[in-house]
Amino acid sequence: MPSPRSPAELQAFVRERTAPTPVPLCPELTLYTATEMTSLWHATAAELRGWDDSPFWAFPWAGGQALARHVLDHPALVRGRRVLDFASGSGLVGLAAARAGAARVVAADIDPFCAAVLPLNAGLNRLALEVRTDDLLGRPLAGFDVVLAGDVFYERALAERSFAWFGALAASGLRVLAGDPGRNYSPASGAAVLAEYDVPTSVAIEATAVRRTRVLEMEGAATS
Repeated sequence: MPSPRSPAELQAFVRERTAPTPVPLCPELTLYTATEMTSLWHATAAELRGWDDSPFWAFPWAGGQALARHVLDHPALVRGRRVLDFASGSGLVGLAAARAGAARVVAADIDPFCAAVLPLNAGLNRLALEVRTDDLLGRPLAGFDVVLAGDVFYERALAERSFAWFGALAASGLRVLAGDPGRNYSPASGAAVLAEYDVPTSVAIEATAVRRTRVLEMEGAATS
């Protein structure tokens, strides 16, 4: 495995291969977004060998777009509260929470690349995010009121562990919301549907131009 690249090198990589682009469902927010996903995927695989070569941070996925839109339209969900954006990727959901008036937003993702990407996207939007790259999944959370997860039900192991953890957090009194575009391992029960959105997306990565996406709240969460 090669030595990790510096944050400055990673940020240069992002700037060279993406462009600041308004989020389709949330045009109030702008992200460094890949215009050609296939070429970026090849670039990360070739040039960042030893890192995660799947640039999930480079596109506003349907679950994140729907959840961000819901937070922006219902700012009372996060206003004045301490928010964790779990599996943050680009930081879209966390940025929506910050724009909606959250007292504190922590964007957490185990991909070290996100430590470079998240500050770039926060800077584009003149918003503040704290960044964590340690693995929080399954751990007790102190100092948070709300957990937001944009799109985590696409792999069996991650979906099962996340859903169990979300349920435990909700039972402990945290409010836990997730974006759900109907991935293979989306929960069939144990969550309430708060809203549904038709999310513009990319045929290149979703095989459809629009994806119907739910915003779920884990059962047991506070409802105030």
